[in-house]
Amino acid sequence: MRYLTLLDTGTGGASEVMSDRDLIYRLRERDLSALGELFERYRHQVYRIALAIVRDPQVAEDILQDAFLKLHIYAHRIDPERPLMPWLYRVTANLSYTFVTRNQKRQADFDQVSDHLVASGGQAPDRVTERNELQSDVRVAIETLSDNQRIVVILHYLANMSIQDISDVLDCPVGTVKSRLHYARENLRHQLRSVEKLPEFAHGYA
Repeated sequence: MRYLTLLDTGTGGASEVMSDRDLIYRLRERDLSALGELFERYRHQVYRIALAIVRDPQVAEDILQDAFLKLHIYAHRIDPERPLMPWLYRVTANLSYTFVTRNQKRQADFDQVSDHLVASGGQAPDRVTERNELQSDVRVAIETLSDNQRIVVILHYLANMSIQDISDVLDCPVGTVKSRLHYARENLRHQLRSVEKLPEFAHGYA
């Protein structure tokens, strides 16, 4: 069993939900129950990002554990007054790409990303079939994007991150993120000839 699976993540019957800020302060005092609470709060989001990049469930699980171990080790460096998720996403992305680079695996699971890229449409059987086919086309198209374009698509649509948060995570200018997302959308439109119009993806992109 990995380290974090051994933590007691129970609340001891308490009904109060502590803020990330308060939990980080507790974690700075080496309160492992605070780490357990943060793990339960964010493990699904972190796992999804890792899986989307490495496309290996076991490796994604290892990255999930490693990301929260880093949170434990470097809690004293984290500003509790700032949102925690950008830090976690950055660590997760870095760990994931380290694995990808070392193992020369550059695939991703884009099932959930494609849900954002394909218009919702109706639910009639023929529409559902058409939608599923289009989602498959979108996944294939995303796999052809450059690494820089793919990661902004993953973070923007899978993690629902704003342009500013992606800029913080990737440590690059907002304009660079916008440019990468713009060219990623153009490349997808060019490849997906069956799509008359992809969504404008306006949220976080203004």
